[in-house]
Amino acid sequence: MTEITANCTLTPPPGTDAENAVVMARELSKRYGEGDTAVDALRGVDVDIMRGKLTAVMGPSGSGKSTMMHILAGLDRPTGGTVTVDGIEITALKERALTMLRREKIGFIFQTFNLLPMLSAAENVELPLAIAGRRAEGEWLRSLIDDVGLSDRTTHRPAELSGGQQQRVAIARALVTKPAVLFADEPTGNLDSKTGEEVLGLLRRSVSDYGQTIVMVTHDAHAAAIADRIVFLKDGEIVFDCGSMARDDIYDVIKSLESSR
Repeated sequence: MTEITANCTLTPPPGTDAENAVVMARELSKRYGEGDTAVDALRGVDVDIMRGKLTAVMGPSGSGKSTMMHILAGLDRPTGGTVTVDGIEITALKERALTMLRREKIGFIFQTFNLLPMLSAAENVELPLAIAGRRAEGEWLRSLIDDVGLSDRTTHRPAELSGGQQQRVAIARALVTKPAVLFADEPTGNLDSKTGEEVLGLLRRSVSDYGQTIVMVTHDAHAAAIADRIVFLKDGEIVFDCGSMARDDIYDVIKSLESSR
């Protein structure tokens, strides 16, 4: 173990600060296939996602990081184990109840933006509320749109926006419902470095200014360097759980994981 990773521990260990955990996972496993062709994407993972923090999830290709995020977010179901989101065990929910929970308590930001092309930027931002039959609080909506730098783009459709502007719309859309937790899947993957930097700044400010809880899956050490905590996976298991780290130190950990495969 390197000097860097020697200082990484399971802090806080799962269950020791449960009242401050928005998401709790216990003994998560995910198996694809059967018999000799079976693949275990997750192997007994325990993790707590702490309130008001930005947690990055990293690991080599095939480590299970995307699978873990999808299960924590209720987009996939585990083969075994439990997930609790904001006090509700989601692994026991039927599909309709799970859909309702995602709508009320979970926000999503994807690499591909996933905006509706026929809607304006403002309409895309308000879409989660419209689906839930709710109306946006006027002051909150105006403040959010202003904070993400879209005040002069509210009537533009996605095709009239740059990639960075589209991702800003996606971030505002994810935040508008004030979710218990926001999951970001490679949020800068389709952006140039300058625009990606701006998007990372927005995510960081949503934690510091709004107290938002964020889980970000990324392969980019520069992106992970904004996190309060970095969870490293390998072969379906958490191998290191660290506090904030410098970019070069993150690179060193990833390289060590890739070289030991």
